[in-house]
Parts: sequence; structure tokens; C-alpha cells
Amino acid sequence: MDTMQGMKTFVTVVDTGSFTRAADALAISPQLVSKYMAQLEQYLGVRLLNRTTRRLHLTEAGGQYYQRAQQILEDIEDLECQLTDMQNQARGVLRISAPVSFAIRHLPPVLQQYQQQHPQVTIDLQLNDRKVDILDEGFDIALRIGQLASSSLIARRLAPIRVVYCASPSYLAKHGAPTSPTQLNGHTFLKYSYMDAKFSNGAQSTLSCNNGDVLTAAAIGGAGIVLQPTFIVSDAIRRGDLTIVMPEHEPEPIALYAVYAHRQLLASKVTSFIQFISNYYGDSPYWDAL
Repeated sequence: MDTMQGMKTFVTVVDTGSFTRAADALAISPQLVSKYMAQLEQYLGVRLLNRTTRRLHLTEAGGQYYQRAQQILEDIEDLECQLTDMQNQARGVLRISAPVSFAIRHLPPVLQQYQQQHPQVTIDLQLNDRKVDILDEGFDIALRIGQLASSSLIARRLAPIRVVYCASPSYLAKHGAPTSPTQLNGHTFLKYSYMDAKFSNGAQSTLSCNNGDVLTAAAIGGAGIVLQPTFIVSDAIRRGDLTIVMPEHEPEPIALYAVYAHRQLLASKVTSFIQFISNYYGDSPYWDAL
């Protein structure tokens, strides 16, 4: 039997005081009310009501069941209302995974402005340059940079990401500037751990690291040539601490994406954040004003 239907019928019968009024309240026939009540009592193995021609009387078991059933139905109704509110109004905890250097430099104002518009959303931001498993690790959204492989996940492009070769003026004065990628094998290359090996073109790597800020600091210190996104190196380039080399061989831009698991029935906190950040950086991000 449908236990929830039986429970709801029983509570309505007690609240209204008769099968007929319960049938009206539930928009079903009195015969169906009687059927549901009989099925419920048979399922529970106890009598819940003693019925006379004029009145209904709760048995001891019926009184206990009524109190618990009424609370259960109220809890379910409250839960359904909360879930509906979450769909219609942004609220709750929004779990985001983001790349370390990008998040530190460019995400705080986005989060602050988003929460000003959606004060009932709490953000749990986790920084990691590896590709997290959104479903297994419980993230609502992952911000990712690069060329995305085909997958079952949904990806929204947020901004282009330009990457450039650069080195310090002191390094270039000592070793000269390469004019093509084939000349990199005569230079010291500072390698980002997750980068495709083709971009180093056989160059000797004295430092490999999974963080672009560390590599950029090393390049500023004269340690070698680095390939990094402009959202990390643009300030150093503007200050003159780094100089772009081989601009005519600059790799094709990659992109920043918001990745999430489903397209339909997304919570409002997810859809509102994706919409907000999609309009934030644009096709000409502010960090590219070199």
C-alpha cells in the first residue's frame, strides 16, 4: 500500500472528524477514504479508530500514531517548501572548486559582488589546480582553465585566457631572446607541471612546479623563460619585470570555463552564480590591458 497516502488520509479523518469531510478535503470519494483506512490498519496490524454512527474515537494506538504521523507530514511539507525555495531563490551553501592563482588574483571581487546580490548564499571555495571530480567530491561548480576534453559535464565559457612566453630583462641580456619555439632548446625553461610538453619544445627545465606564481617569481628573478597566462604575468609585464618574447609565436588562447554536472533542475544558487560570472570578465578581460 501507499503508506504516505494512508497516513495523510488518517490524519485528515481525525482532523475533520468524519470520513465524508475528509473525502471533501482530499478531493476523493468517501469509499476511497474507507479503503485507505482499512489498508492502513491492516498494514499496521492495529485498529486506529473506533467508529460509531455519530462519532469517531481514536484508540490508544491511533492516538500515538496520529501525533507522530501529523509531525511527519508537517516535516515533509516544510522540506518540500524549503526545496522549492532553493529552486526559486538562491540560498544555501555553494561549493566551488577553482585554480589557485586565478582564484587568489581575480575571484574575490566576483564572490563579494555576487553575495551582495544573493546574501542567503554561503560560498565554500576550495582551491586546487588539479581537475576535481565534481560529483564524487560534492562540488556544485568547478572553474577550469584550458582546452576541455569531451565529457558528460556541462561547460560554460567565461573568458578567453591568453598565454605568453616571457623572461626577465636580466635573463634576456645574458642569454638573448629566442625568436622561434625551436630556439627554446638553447634556453632554460621554467615548466608548469600540467602543461603540454610541446610548448617547451625540448628546452632544458631546471624548475617544474604546479603553481604559476612560483614560476613567475622565478622568471622575474632571472631563472629562465616561462609560459604563463596573462592573468598571472600581466602586472610584472606592466612593471617591466618581465618581457614578452616570441610574440608572433604566441600559443592559441585557451579559456576559463564554469563546469557543472547537469543542465536541468539546477538549484538557483548554481544558475544565479553561473549567470553572474558569465557576464563579469567578458571577451576582453581587464588583465589583458598590457
